[in-house]
This record gives sequence, structure tokens and C-alpha cells, in this order.
Amino acid sequence: MQGATALALLAGTALAPPVRAQGTPAAPPVTVATPLARQVAEWNEHTARIEPSARVEIRPRVSGQVMQVHFQDGALVRAGELLFTLDQRPFQIAVENARAEVARNEARLTLAEQQVQRYTPLVQQRFAPESEMDTRRSALREGQAGLAAARAALHQAELDLEFSEIRAPRPGRVSDRRVDAGNLVQQGTTLLTTLVALDPIYVSFDASETEYLRYARATRGGMRRGAGQADTVVQLRLLDEPDFRREGRMDFVDSGFDARSGTIRGRAVVPNPDLFLTPGSFARLRLFAGEAPALMVPDAAIMADQSGRMVLTVASDGTVSPRTVLLGPLVDGLRVVRSGLAPEDRVIIGGLHRARPGAHVTAELGRIGPGPMAAAD
Repeated sequence: MQGATALALLAGTALAPPVRAQGTPAAPPVTVATPLARQVAEWNEHTARIEPSARVEIRPRVSGQVMQVHFQDGALVRAGELLFTLDQRPFQIAVENARAEVARNEARLTLAEQQVQRYTPLVQQRFAPESEMDTRRSALREGQAGLAAARAALHQAELDLEFSEIRAPRPGRVSDRRVDAGNLVQQGTTLLTTLVALDPIYVSFDASETEYLRYARATRGGMRRGAGQADTVVQLRLLDEPDFRREGRMDFVDSGFDARSGTIRGRAVVPNPDLFLTPGSFARLRLFAGEAPALMVPDAAIMADQSGRMVLTVASDGTVSPRTVLLGPLVDGLRVVRSGLAPEDRVIIGGLHRARPGAHVTAELGRIGPGPMAAAD
């Protein structure tokens, strides 16, 4: 009987959970570490839209009939490359008429000069009245004015003939043709095609008032370029790219905030030598905001509830308490905490599922280092 009782006692001892001296369950273990404090380069990310650095609507500067189209739809063209040719025969006739008018006025001017030369000695010797000399001089000035007008008309006719060949005003990519050979086009009205400049290219985004004020306080002029201040650096990645491999610089910030959205429009210039960046597409842009001291924790240590983001900290007596935090960007695998944490706070980075606010835990010291960290469970 005593042996059975002893076996029962031994079995009960083996199956019972470990207890403290007070009879309460042992506190679950968690891994804690103080936030990593270091200087970090601050980048703010925005959704951006890619736009051409120039957009030109190609319209004719003279009216006429399209005789030939010299480009393929969507082709890359050089500055001055021929795009359309209008019927040049009416313009060539106008040039010939203008040249004939110049020759006629040159002949009239020559005659007027000869008349003045003949009458000058006659008037000096009083063989001809002074009024006749005035008439000859007036005819000379008329001839000079007529020749100048004829030459101006010739320049205009030659310019119209030149405008009958419609050329690309700058390098870029043309859209599809809007007219074909045989169509009549109207001066300054008919849209022939459009041309966009792709290198460099613009990237536009909207920044909130909070972000703009942060830039304005950090640097003179904010996102704008000030005297003696270098351009603000931006980095770009397309939606299917894993990292920010393209770099550019801020080019323009709007003069005021949009009253409806409370944002201000910014624009960066990004080199596009391979012409891969296409106008109208979206990208992720991050804007360099300078270097500043920051506290950093692993992204896995951050929790979310209805009030926002928070981390769990452990006090000296082992009590778990939540801290609401304001987060910044992800840097080297760690999340920047802008506010809500102190450098001496012990943040739970491992065993987070075993901790509850207000509960007691057993804190095991860990360490937060740069790069992704595998927290112990």
C-alpha cells in the first residue's frame, strides 16, 4: 500500500507543470533588445507618374495638300528629320512671283537714282526748278521702299516654301500619323502627329504638407534648389523592379499647395538613355531627406491594432507594456521609429506570440543588428 502511494506521488510529480513558489505558472520567455541607434539616410517614398520632358503637337505652318509621309508610326526621330511634305508647287510659284517683283522694284530704283543724278547738276546751275528735284528724290525714296517690301515678300514666300516640309523640332518619339498623303491640312489647325522627348524624362509626384515642412526645416528652400545648394537626389524603381536602380534630381516644385488634396506637386529629372521609361506609367520614387539619428527595430517586432502601429516593451519587473510608435522607412532590413520609443526601452523581438500587454514574461537579452534578423521563438 505504501509502495502504491509512493508510485502515485511520483507520477503526480512528473505530470504536474512547473510552478513557482507562489503556485503561479512560470512566465514565458521572450527575447528583448534595445533599439539600434544609428545615423540613417532618410528617404521618403511616393507613387510617381512618368511624363515626357517635352510634348510637341506637330501642326502645319502653311495650308496645303499632304504629298508624302516620311516616318513610321511610333518611330524615333532626330531633330530636323523630315516628317511630312506638302505640295510645294504653289509655294514655288509664289517664290518666283516674289523674285520677279524684286527685279521690277530694282529696275524702278535704278531709274529713280539715274533721274536724281541727272537733275542734280541742272538744279545747281538753275536750269531746272527745285520742285522737280523734290519730285525725283521722292521717287527715289519710293523705289527704295518698294524694293524693301518686295524683298520682304520674297523672304516670306521662301519661308512658306520651307514650311511645306514639316520637320521634327527636337529629337524624340513620334506618335501615329493623324493624316495620310492626299489630305488637305489647314495652317495652325490640323494636328499631324505628336512628338515626346524621352531622354531625360520627368517623374512627377505629390508630397504631403508634413513631408514638405520636414524638408523645408531640414534644408534651406526645402525641396527647391537654393543658392549654393545641390539638387535633391531622388531614386526610382518601376513596379516590377526589386530595388531603386535609377537616380535623378529634383527639378521643380509647384508654387503652392493644392487646396483640395493638401499636397504640393514636385518633379524630378531622370536620365533615360535606353528609353525604357515610358510616359504615362507609374513608378515608386523615393526622395532623399538627409541623414539624422534614428532608432531602429525589426519589422517583425511591430504590431498593429485599431489605434495604429505599436511595439511591446518589457519593464524591469517583467511586465509587458505596449508603445504606440510612428514609423519611418525600412533601412537595411530594419524599420525606423520616428517617435514613441526611448533608447533604453527593451523591445520584444522574439517570442512575440507569447507576450500579452499587462502579462509577465521572462526577458532574455538579444541584440538588434543591421539587416534581417531571425528572432528566436
